[in-house]
Amino acid sequence: MNAIEILERLVSFPSVVGTPNGAIVKWIKNYSEAHGATTRVLPGPEGDRANLFITIGPRDVSGYILSGHMDVVPALEPDWTSDPFTLKASGESLFGRGTSDMKGFLAAALAVLPGLAAAPPKRPIHLAFSYDEEAGCRGVPHMIDRLPELCAEPLGAIIGEPSGMHPIRAHKGKAAARIEIRGRVGHSSRPDQGQNAIHAFACVLLAAVRTAGALQRSRLDRNFEPPYSSLQVGTIAGGQAVNIIPDFVTADIEARAIAGVAPTDLLEPVRVAVKGLEQQGFGTRWELLSAYPALSLPADAPLAHLLGELTGNKPLAAVSYGTEAGLYQQAGIDAIICGPGDIARAHRPDEFIRTDELAACQRMIERLAETLRN
Repeated sequence: MNAIEILERLVSFPSVVGTPNGAIVKWIKNYSEAHGATTRVLPGPEGDRANLFITIGPRDVSGYILSGHMDVVPALEPDWTSDPFTLKASGESLFGRGTSDMKGFLAAALAVLPGLAAAPPKRPIHLAFSYDEEAGCRGVPHMIDRLPELCAEPLGAIIGEPSGMHPIRAHKGKAAARIEIRGRVGHSSRPDQGQNAIHAFACVLLAAVRTAGALQRSRLDRNFEPPYSSLQVGTIAGGQAVNIIPDFVTADIEARAIAGVAPTDLLEPVRVAVKGLEQQGFGTRWELLSAYPALSLPADAPLAHLLGELTGNKPLAAVSYGTEAGLYQQAGIDAIICGPGDIARAHRPDEFIRTDELAACQRMIERLAETLRN
């Protein structure tokens, strides 16, 4: 099967984030084993989702990890002009959910397996395919924790997020939390007999706004746009009717942190404001939804030099979106972003990847394999 045929199969699996992924894991596992790879299915704590670790070459020597996620965001937008889970070709463009983000990378990597099996490298190439990346990189930490039993210490990790095949050395970290505040319901004509959860949330919202403003005036990193860490309340819901005292409010908040800043630390002023409401008799709940660190690979790192040679493209300093790369780096493994497609096409109707982008990614992986045969 070539990369386009593999991509067609991968797109046909509606592996939406937060849902069971056994079908796509089974297909990739069977395909990989049929071409001489060893595989390990690594179930996550959810029980219905799993990571998949695939190896070509010896496991007891150091090699490289090609990292990608099998999940995709939902395809509920009404503007799709074709079935998002059926690959559609139009000229050199291939349309479908996940084509750019990031089943195109998975397809290119899997298409290389037969050639690797025919001429195995002296050092291994590992394919580390994760679940629930789109929910804040929830799946890959479980796989990274098990790397010591899966392979020798890796030389580096290439995260194949869509970058136009330009190596990228840095991205921001992220943390997201859910806030719940519980008051006491009542008739709006007697506010003295209730506890208005939405009014109480005002101090939490103020803490978030003040923190966001302070971040714009604090530590800067000009490699990013914007060059500072950020924080926002993204959703808020509560109340039943205008004449009922609202006894419940919930909100989701996120922080994005430049390198060297822990994203969870940015949420702390808001968490303190939430906790303070308990002294006023409100019930509160703070749930950390997800967190991953920033990536910061030095310009002179061997991995950056290698990817520049493999792609023919000079590594770029940074991007604003987040990936699993920071988690690999946090585990002591040099990591870099490089994959086919364009992030601007992701998470929107008629997502697509071009055939020449798939081919360029496949060439990059084949060149990597050639370096590992010498």
